[in-house]
Amino acid sequence: MTPASPQAPAVTVAEVRAVVAQVLDPEVPVLTIEDLGILRDVVVDENGRVDVTITPTYSGCPAMEAITKDVVAALAEHGFHEVGVRKVLSPAWTTDWMGDAGKRKLLDYGIAPPKPRSDGTVMVALSVRCPQCGSADTRELSRFGSTACKALWACNACREPFDYFKKI
Repeated sequence: MTPASPQAPAVTVAEVRAVVAQVLDPEVPVLTIEDLGILRDVVVDENGRVDVTITPTYSGCPAMEAITKDVVAALAEHGFHEVGVRKVLSPAWTTDWMGDAGKRKLLDYGIAPPKPRSDGTVMVALSVRCPQCGSADTRELSRFGSTACKALWACNACREPFDYFKKI
């Protein structure tokens, strides 16, 4: 894929997005930024300049700097050198933006994926299934895990600790 120029055919947004979508999250390296749902928009202007919009999982997310550099590097590898990466906070990211493929990747990696959001008015505590053995007999050890997006849980059945990707 080459950038748009008078001699080269124009690239499509879909082609550029496919490159950007493969950038990995540095904190959960089995997830792409597309899997995570933080890749919001890709625009390619008539001169071949690429502008990418991303939303952090939370305000102040330390991975944003690394993700920005990785987006620029991925595009540079494909010949795009005029690149802008914009971070937007509104609307705020939610785990609802994470696709089913991303949730499966989390589970396969040993992290319990976030539970679906309830639109009801009654709060019900849903069990978190152990990603190791599948048991629902689990407990929260700490609301704070290895990153701000995760909580530390343990399984009472297999006795293994595991991360739970917090529902936001």
